[in-house]
Amino acid sequence: MASNSAMCLLMHDVEPMKPSNTGWLIADVIADTSAFSWSRTEVDPQLLALLDDPQWQPFIVFPGEFVAPERVVTQVPPVPGKRPLFILLDATWTEARKMFRKSPYLERFPVLSLESEQLSRYKLRRSKRDDHFCTAEVAALCLELAGDTRAAQGLDALLDVFTAHYLGAKFQLPINIEDEAHEQLKTFL
Repeated sequence: MASNSAMCLLMHDVEPMKPSNTGWLIADVIADTSAFSWSRTEVDPQLLALLDDPQWQPFIVFPGEFVAPERVVTQVPPVPGKRPLFILLDATWTEARKMFRKSPYLERFPVLSLESEQLSRYKLRRSKRDDHFCTAEVAALCLELAGDTRAAQGLDALLDVFTAHYLGAKFQLPINIEDEAHEQLKTFL
């Protein structure tokens, strides 16, 4: 879908191999999506080149409560000549905190702290907190903040269909391709 924003997924270890991972849904919706494996000791030179590309204004997406207040933003301020690049830590919450702390090359970027009133709809893995979101939900919230509303809604619709298919396969249930989630997704095709 058309989007002014771009996504950069930093993926922890085996996260891309988990069948419940939603990071790949983002790439299905947002053309400007890059994905990199995270390593504590080595940084992919292509990741550094992306972060230094002058067309982008990178934002590391992470809860502001764990960051120095001067780095935290809650809106996506327009930067003349630059497009937003959202850096998403695709990992469990415990892994994401470690990734954030052990990635000094991210320290120069503002931290976008999401302040959503909504609760997570993600049902495939459960966090102990309802205000923790899966990667696709985080991306949709970022897109919404950046004014890419239609892309945000399309990603949410794809996540709902993905969830229905995943749970249907897991519990050997038939898939109703005429249910509300599928009908909603059709409006974006």
